[in-house]
Amino acid sequence: MVSRVLEAATKLKNLKDRKAELEEITKEVSAEIESAEQELLSIMTEDEIPKFVHAGTSFSMTNKVFASARADKKDELFEALRENGLGDLIKEQVNAQSLRSAVIEQMEDNDDELPKWLDGLVNVFEKPVINLRKAGK
Repeated sequence: MVSRVLEAATKLKNLKDRKAELEEITKEVSAEIESAEQELLSIMTEDEIPKFVHAGTSFSMTNKVFASARADKKDELFEALRENGLGDLIKEQVNAQSLRSAVIEQMEDNDDELPKWLDGLVNVFEKPVINLRKAGK
């Protein structure tokens, strides 16, 4: 019995450790990709090579437009989008972790029951999970 628990615990810990390692590797590789892309862009610009094919892959320089809402002008942007027929771009959303925390707090303040005003508006369920922490020495 104990060995089954320890085997399952070891498997879970190893998988979580591997996931963390892979996430770190992904961050590192993403940074390397950004650096290599900047280097290639610099060389292509300097040598005036807008596009080429190498090893079965086509490389071409292009400009990509990025846009983001200014945090201090979000309300004005939303109103302008609505007024100009682009209101469908606006997506209201609630962060899942923030909603979870708020629901827990509301339930704690209501004898561990979901308040009536939230009834039918949110799905609440419990799920057993395993918490892993480094053991003290």
